Amino acid sequence: MSLRIIAGRHRGRRITTPDGLATRPTSERAREALFGVLERGSPPLRGSRFLDLFAGSGAAALEAISRGASEALCIDQATAAVAAIRANVEALGERETVAVLRADACRLGPASTRFDIAFLDPPYGSGLLAPALASLASGVWLTAGAQIIAEVATRDRLDAPPGFRLEDERAYGAARLLFLRSEPAAG
Repeated sequence: MSLRIIAGRHRGRRITTPDGLATRPTSERAREALFGVLERGSPPLRGSRFLDLFAGSGAAALEAISRGASEALCIDQATAAVAAIRANVEALGERETVAVLRADACRLGPASTRFDIAFLDPPYGSGLLAPALASLASGVWLTAGAQIIAEVATRDRLDAPPGFRLEDERAYGAARLLFLRSEPAAG
């Protein structure tokens, strides 16, 4: 299966997704809506550092780069996903701006870089969103006031863990996008 980059300097370019059922790409409609919000949001997408967690094909990070993000990091635990992301990064000539890390999103260590915007797309119904957010917070992966967007199934619920505030949510077919904000640690 292949997806296309929707807008920006790579508009219309195709990227591949990992084989099998382990990866569920974000629909084009949901990606278009997501990036419409990010391009008008705070912090600004242009010039941002973008984190794509449960990255799958890396489509969200590559869309962010295409639309002006300065750098991106794709994290996924699946070998097939990491291989697909690396192939997509290479095909688009983005080795200088997009890094790939094979890691468990719920067990991240301390960050070497903080990110302004993060997109999390855990498997639907997995219960992995809250532990992944907690992992981002404990490893200090996000800037204060960072925008976090999570894609979940419409039936999935989230009680935002400490350090995160739910600001908005929008449904797109079977998907629901949760828009959260990182808050500075109390104290």
